[in-house]
Amino acid sequence: MKNKESGTNINLGNKCSQIAFGWAKQTFGNRTGKAGDLKQGIEGAFSNVIDYNGVRLGITSDGIGTKVELAERTGIYNTLGYDLVAMVVDDLAANGFEAANLSNILDVDFLDAKIVDQLMKGLAEASNFAGISVPGGEIAELGNRIGGWGDRMHFNWCSTATGILPEELPEAIAGQTIIPGDKVISLASRGFRSNGFSLLRKVLHEKLGENWHAEKYDDKYMWGEKLLTPCLIYSPLITKLIKAGKEIKGIAHITGGGIADNLNRVLKLTNSGALLDNIYAPHGFMQKVQEMGQIGEEQAYLIWNMGNGMMLVVNEDSVEEICDLITQSGYDCKIAGEITPKQEIIIQSMGNEPQKLIYDIKSGQKI
Repeated sequence: MKNKESGTNINLGNKCSQIAFGWAKQTFGNRTGKAGDLKQGIEGAFSNVIDYNGVRLGITSDGIGTKVELAERTGIYNTLGYDLVAMVVDDLAANGFEAANLSNILDVDFLDAKIVDQLMKGLAEASNFAGISVPGGEIAELGNRIGGWGDRMHFNWCSTATGILPEELPEAIAGQTIIPGDKVISLASRGFRSNGFSLLRKVLHEKLGENWHAEKYDDKYMWGEKLLTPCLIYSPLITKLIKAGKEIKGIAHITGGGIADNLNRVLKLTNSGALLDNIYAPHGFMQKVQEMGQIGEEQAYLIWNMGNGMMLVVNEDSVEEICDLITQSGYDCKIAGEITPKQEIIIQSMGNEPQKLIYDIKSGQKI
């Protein structure tokens, strides 16, 4: 199955993002010398530094996309808050920011107070986990401009988060100091996080029918419940490592675009690449969807995280002690590979048909 057949196109998405960023850059000088001056505009970074009278702030926006349909299908709404929070606070963490606040916009066709209560309950729980506050938001009734599955309230949910660059960091983490020989640590994911669901829904609909969400995955879960697995939030861990004085040279949040696309955003400021020959294998339900949809390794690793939620680039001398602190903090990690002098990202995939995937750093394309 091709990306465009599932309603997604990674290359076109990247092109449109570049167009948007090109126009955004024309505004960068509007606050020069004033509070809110954009001090660091790193093209393609997960977030950027804004100077408010000496306080270095980061800002980023995202949403949970079509994963909302899983809630509409299962009636389970109190886990989506973890997905909404993770998408933005982990983007901030990818540049070293300690997330502080989140504002959200919930667009609905009509209001259902019970559903709103469950959504916001989950948002509060996830925000407490991440250590952030929710100072405001908006609920907009848009009628038939919003659609979805079933006859309950349909919605889109997006957010913007701000964070503060810890005093321990002289500048935002963006891969500037990465050199060959550095090690890459992979942090295990819980599932698909909150991207690639257009492809997931298409595969399951074709194989299991309209009510695929109610079909059994195993003796414990239905498919809808399994795919609703909430995102693990990594930002508190990243902040803990930074405040403990651990040097992290680069951080990649593995969402849409997979390992190669997101790690490329970290490595492109250097003249280096990466060899990843010990990454996490995909979860069983990931491999099952891959098998059902006859999705090859190249496409699977471009769309999904395949078991790897975040990657850290660290000095070889400190990798073991950083891994120890990560596991002591309740997260699973492993040394996934190392930085190499050649401008290629080489991934030894671990899916249904393991193979070596090679991507060019400059173009981002598979070789």
